[in-house]
Amino acid sequence: MRPLFHPAIEDLKPEAILYALSDPERVAIFAQIAGLGSSGTCAALSNLGGRVIPKSSLSQHMKVLREAGLIRGERQGVEMRNHSRCQEVDSRFPGLIAAILSAYGRPPAATNAG
Repeated sequence: MRPLFHPAIEDLKPEAILYALSDPERVAIFAQIAGLGSSGTCAALSNLGGRVIPKSSLSQHMKVLREAGLIRGERQGVEMRNHSRCQEVDSRFPGLIAAILSAYGRPPAATNAG
């Protein structure tokens, strides 16, 4: 398997974060991960408000979030565990994540997790 790409915190770009969170489904997925306080598997995150996201779409959403530096993915056996990088991102771009989540009507308090 190929190693997963996780950008260093100093390499994060605001335009990549804005792009990653421009999609309402990705915002919902990211808000779930940020609100968990630990980690979430892809399977557990595939149900958004009663609608199941196809596995291929979910994989693509996770890749965009990961490459933007918003989440960190770790393989554990056959599962992929996803952790929020909110605290790291907020240290580099204070208030950015909270402002974006707030614009979507998501609770900014979720950014304190992980």
